Amino acid sequence: MTRSGPDKNLTTEEVTNQILPVWTYSYLALLFPVFLLTDYVRYKPVLLLQGISLIVTWLLLLFAHGVLAMQLVEFFYGMVTATEVAYYAYIYSVVSTQHYQKVTSYCRSVTLVAATVAAVLGQLLVSLAHVSYFYLNAITLASVSLAFLCAFFLPMPQRSMFFHRRDAPEPLPGPSSCQEERSPDAAARAPTPQPQAGNAGPHRHMLSVLLQLGRDLRDCYGSRKLLYWSLWWALATAGFNQVVNYVQLLWDLRAPSHSSAVYNGAVEAIATFLGSATSMAVGYVKVNWDISGELALGIFSALDSGSLLLMHFTDNIWACYAGYLAFKACYMLLITIATFQIAVNLSMERYALMFGFNNFVALAIQTILTVVVVDSRGLGLDISTQFLIYGSYFTVITGIFLIRSIYTIISIKCRNTSVAAESTAP
Repeated sequence: MTRSGPDKNLTTEEVTNQILPVWTYSYLALLFPVFLLTDYVRYKPVLLLQGISLIVTWLLLLFAHGVLAMQLVEFFYGMVTATEVAYYAYIYSVVSTQHYQKVTSYCRSVTLVAATVAAVLGQLLVSLAHVSYFYLNAITLASVSLAFLCAFFLPMPQRSMFFHRRDAPEPLPGPSSCQEERSPDAAARAPTPQPQAGNAGPHRHMLSVLLQLGRDLRDCYGSRKLLYWSLWWALATAGFNQVVNYVQLLWDLRAPSHSSAVYNGAVEAIATFLGSATSMAVGYVKVNWDISGELALGIFSALDSGSLLLMHFTDNIWACYAGYLAFKACYMLLITIATFQIAVNLSMERYALMFGFNNFVALAIQTILTVVVVDSRGLGLDISTQFLIYGSYFTVITGIFLIRSIYTIISIKCRNTSVAAESTAP
C-alpha cells in the first residue's frame, strides 16, 4: 500500500509522476534546515513537530481526495522523514557517551521489531479479516497520535551536540580515522575550538558553529577511505530510497490489488527480518574490510542490480517479491558495514555530521533521479521501465567499486611483492 492508496480515483500515472515526487523534493528542501534547527532547539520541539506532521499526513490520507491533497500528504511526509534525525539525536543527548552503542542497538531493535509487527498485523487484517485500507490508516492515525502524546512527557535536554555543548570540544580522531591518508595541507588545518554561546552573540555563535561544521567535513572527507565509503553510501541510499518508494506500484502492476491476493505486508515483514539478520551477521564476520570492503560493495551491489533487473523483466509477482527480498537484504548488509567503517573512530559529533551530509547527498542524487526518470516534467517513465533504470543505476555502482577494488588488491599485492623482494635482496 502506498501513502496515496486510499484515494481510488487517482490513476497510476498521477500517483507515480505527479504525487510521489513531491516527497523527494520536500525532503531535500527541509533536511538541512531541520538538521540545524533540531540541534538549536534541543530536539524535543522537533519530535513534537514530527508528531504533528504524522497526524496531518494520516488525516489527509483518510479524509482528503484529489491530486493536490495527496501532494500535501507527500509534503507533510517529507517533513516526517526530515525530522527523523531528532529521534536518535535526542537519545544521544540524554545518555552518557559510554552507553551510545547499547542505546543505538536498543533503538534499532525496537524500530525493526515495530516495523515487522506492523507489516504482519497489516497483512493479517487484510488477508484474514478483509479490513479495508481506510481502517488500516485509521489504526495508524491512532498509533501516531498516541506517540505524539507520549512525546510531551519526554524530558527537555539541557545540551545538544553542536549549539549547546557544555563540555570542551572532543579531540580530533587519531590517525586511523579522519586524518588517515589525508593530504599534507588538509592535515595541517586543525579545527579551532568553538566559541561558547556566552562569549558571543547568537548570530556570531551560529556562524562559528557553521564554520566549524564546514571544517570538520573538509577534514573527514580528506580521508580517501571515508570518502569511498561515503560515496557508496550516498549512491546506494539514493537508489534504495527510490526503489522502496515505488516498489508498491510495481507490485500492483504485476498483481492488481482489486483482482489478486496481496501479500505486500508479509513481504515487508520478511524483508525487515532478513535485513536485521544480515545486519547482525556483520558483527560476527571477521574480515579485513580495508582490503575486502570495496570488493564486497561491488559484489553485493551486483546482486542488487540483478534483483532489480529481475523485477523489471518478470511478470510473476512472486519473482518480484523474491527480487525485493534479495535487494533489501543486500543493501542492509552493506549499509551496516559502511556505517561501522565510517563511525568506528569518529566522535559522535563528527559521525552525526557525516551521517547527515551523506544522506543529504543521497537525497540530492535521488532528486535528480526523480526529476529525470519519474516526474511528468521529465521523462515520466512508466513504473516497469523505471526499475530497468534503477537496475542499470546499480550496475554503474557495481562497476565503480569492482574496478576500484581490483585496483586496490593489485596495488597491495604489488607492494607486498616489492617489499618481499627488497627484504631478500643482498
